[in-house]
Amino acid sequence: MTTKRKILVTSALPYANGSIHLGHLVEYIQTDIWARFQQLQGHSCYYVCADDAHGTPIMLRARQDGIEPEQLIAAMQKEHEADFADFLVDFDNYYSTHSEENRELASEIYLKLREDGHIATRTISQSYDPEAEMFLPDRFIKGTCPKCGAEDQYGDNCEVCGATYAPTELINPVSAISGATPIEKDSEQYFFKLSDFADMLQQWMRAGHVQPEIANKLDEWFEEGLQDWDISRNAPYWGFEIPGAPGKFFYVWMDAPIGYMASFKNLCDREGISFDDYWHSEANTELYHFIGKDIARFHTLFWPAVLHGAGFRKPTAVYCHGFLTVNGQKMSKSRGTFIKARTYLDNLKPEYLRYYYAAKLSSGVDDIDLNLEDFMQRVNSDLVGKVVNIASRCAGFINKRFDNRLSAELPDAALYNELVNAGESIAAEYENREYGKAVREIMALADKANVYIDNNKPWVLIKQEGKEAEVQAICTQGINLFRVLMTYLKPILPQTALKSEAFLNNELQWHTLSEPLVAHSINKFKPLMIRIDKEQIEAMVEQSTEHLEQNEEPAPASGPLADDPIASQIQFDEFAKTDLRVAKIIKAEHVDGADKLLQLTLDIGGETRMVFAGIKSAYEPEMLEGRLTVMVANLAPRKMKFGVSEGMVLAAGPGGRDLFILSPDDGAQPGMRIK
Repeated sequence: MTTKRKILVTSALPYANGSIHLGHLVEYIQTDIWARFQQLQGHSCYYVCADDAHGTPIMLRARQDGIEPEQLIAAMQKEHEADFADFLVDFDNYYSTHSEENRELASEIYLKLREDGHIATRTISQSYDPEAEMFLPDRFIKGTCPKCGAEDQYGDNCEVCGATYAPTELINPVSAISGATPIEKDSEQYFFKLSDFADMLQQWMRAGHVQPEIANKLDEWFEEGLQDWDISRNAPYWGFEIPGAPGKFFYVWMDAPIGYMASFKNLCDREGISFDDYWHSEANTELYHFIGKDIARFHTLFWPAVLHGAGFRKPTAVYCHGFLTVNGQKMSKSRGTFIKARTYLDNLKPEYLRYYYAAKLSSGVDDIDLNLEDFMQRVNSDLVGKVVNIASRCAGFINKRFDNRLSAELPDAALYNELVNAGESIAAEYENREYGKAVREIMALADKANVYIDNNKPWVLIKQEGKEAEVQAICTQGINLFRVLMTYLKPILPQTALKSEAFLNNELQWHTLSEPLVAHSINKFKPLMIRIDKEQIEAMVEQSTEHLEQNEEPAPASGPLADDPIASQIQFDEFAKTDLRVAKIIKAEHVDGADKLLQLTLDIGGETRMVFAGIKSAYEPEMLEGRLTVMVANLAPRKMKFGVSEGMVLAAGPGGRDLFILSPDDGAQPGMRIK
């Protein structure tokens, strides 16, 4: 008998200002399968998670929505929990980082680090928005990468070359909040002295606690030298205030991973579990984090160092996975492949996606692709055509001809034992997160089961006199083979497994497979799974597509707003969202086949846009080139008969030849915002 293990497993915390989408679900499905497998093996395995509920984006989103941050995070948590539950992700506890448990643990850890000399303070120059009157988080500054020159990059790292840098190093930085150019302002901040733990981290890393690909990436950071980590932010900031530091708050990445501990603490207090057994001792318990490769640095450098420095145990392992592409490309709203969890669930069963992800996942950090055509074919072929088909082909005979009773023995014990003996290698593949290998082996066994039934043809034998007992035995064999296969698939398909248990009148347990079901009564078979129709996928994509309008030309730039102007009024907050920019007309051209349109190529300060404008009656193209105008820069692109218009030029006047779009050339520069 295998020794019972005590395991705690977590997934990265979803951020509390957005919906769950199919990219997120790669991680939660992967983790849930692993946790369910451990439980199926008879181990004690807790799975906890929480919403990541702090940080400037949440503060600003709540302010934009006119609600308190607590209201926003409560609503998002309710939505997230519903999505996870309907995808059969079975958390033992789902919590929030905005909790008293998290506040207490974050303060305890910080004070311990400070007491032992691992916290430093120093005055640094930070980016400050003079219009919003606040210090800017790294992700709220955009500009040109100082390493490779890529434009429109965040203030902490470049998505093109992968370089990391300070926001003050950005070229031509812009505040994402107000559009103002940030200024540098001195501020005292608190730092975690990561370099104090360099030797410990290298030993931990090389002891097999991270994947080889991640270890190689960590080597680069060690070669550059570990930098102290800024763990504080200035007010206004949505989070926990640092003890003894009025006006200073824990940076969200400081208290977010502590949310793993807080969620488990909440479970422990409710269920009478020993928190210390899992967070203070590495001898008898195991701790695993499943995360995306984009946050490896936080979980494999800062997090184990913080834990170690505060007197807690380090993770047994941190498992990173890759990203999701759909049909070979990044998820796209315009193509309908940026699919929210709820949109999927409105059209398709959760187990289809759980199975497809499992078939693609490995222990590495490679990205996986959701090819929607392959998705449909694989689910229909493997799950419906192979596995469920075994039960449906055999159950009818047992239900109708043999009073739901299985035969007293199996006619092919060797085949049954072959499937049972494969359980050892399949279990090893699950344990090592090689789900794709496990699925391939299970489906190879399903093929053998179907070959057995095809060769023995119970539907032919039942028509022959005196063959009833043989038919009963063949179908008993088939149903037992199905039982083995569904046990192996139980971590992936928990809902179908539950239905199968009701049909088999038997709980699917890995350790009981050595004993076949013979001389046993089953229940009436009910359909376990149906095929995916292409129309379901098309409907899902359609519902996920942000459509571009098909009009020939933009809405008129002049004239009454509507028959009833009062009904067309908007609030100031809505108007304030309009991003008006000075634009230089680089090129102006006639549009073939259009009576009213000119095609304008506009420079809005380092970025070029192509816009169709209904101003042909007032201007010849050569009159416009080199001149300045005003455009709406944040208007969604509009698909028109002649191409895509990437904004709108503003015009005024009664119409015809009296349309005015030009801006006075009084020092205005392309890209300048109109206040």
